[in-house]
Amino acid sequence: MTTNAFRFLVLGGTGSIGYAFTQELLQHQEHVTLLVRDKQKADNLFGQHPTLHLVEGDAQDGELLKRLGAEATHIFHGVNYPYEQWQNNMERVTQNVTAAAAINKSTIFFPGNIYNFGQIDVITEKTPPKPGTKKGAIRVKLEQMLQGAAEQGKCRVINLRMPDFWGPNVMNEGIAPIFKGALAGKPMPWLIRNDIPHQLVYTPDAARVFYRLAKLTPQEPYAVYNFAGEVVPSIKQWQAQIAAAAGTPPKYRLYPGWLFKLMGLFSPSMREISEMGYLWQNTILLNDDKLRQALPDLRLTPMKRAIADTLEWFKENVQ
Repeated sequence: MTTNAFRFLVLGGTGSIGYAFTQELLQHQEHVTLLVRDKQKADNLFGQHPTLHLVEGDAQDGELLKRLGAEATHIFHGVNYPYEQWQNNMERVTQNVTAAAAINKSTIFFPGNIYNFGQIDVITEKTPPKPGTKKGAIRVKLEQMLQGAAEQGKCRVINLRMPDFWGPNVMNEGIAPIFKGALAGKPMPWLIRNDIPHQLVYTPDAARVFYRLAKLTPQEPYAVYNFAGEVVPSIKQWQAQIAAAAGTPPKYRLYPGWLFKLMGLFSPSMREISEMGYLWQNTILLNDDKLRQALPDLRLTPMKRAIADTLEWFKENVQ
């Protein structure tokens, strides 16, 4: 069922969460404008849809974003950069997003994460930020920018905080090599510890949550929800499930923390990963009771089906 009054502008639609959200919108025949830097890549990912409009450009182009924002009721802020490019880029693009949303008093969807809180056991929506890293401090600043714009009446914001995510078209170096390794019968990598519980969100589930929150009557200008997804007993056990579904024997590769510190002496990206090492050394859990109260009938995709669908996507789309 389409909601004709809705017009979605999606930024970062060829990335992990943005791809899943765009697919969710298209399944509901919603009108979607996708701002992409590579139109050919978007064509390959989405094909032709009567309610999809592709625009080639960059979210750093504030005037372009305002023109597109003038037609939107909802803006999905899925723009992301490699870790070493976060400084300035993430703040500037977020400023552009809030300026574009202000034209129509649109709702901004923001995929949040857990970097704001540093090393902690459990995170609720009321947990005060306490970043222990540069990227955590940037995330706090981005949320403050969004909250400020919402509280000034320029827009509404739904910030959905999530742990590590995985699924079709999740091509980051933490997740993609696991599925590629399983399909090829090669080692599936992970960082530092693969023997402790770890929280994961399947991106199509996150997309469904965002879409359902869009249809709720907003109660507050800046709404924060945690989405906990699923806690696997260990990454090693989860990888074994993936290998079994791929029909290959499980093989593991664990990269120690000291390796990233060493490589960080020569590589900015490795240095940035090393700084985030606490995320793989500890079990950090989001509590999503608030979301469950808002969406009491929310159901997650069964793990077996989610793994099968993700493997199928990688088989068809990644050489």
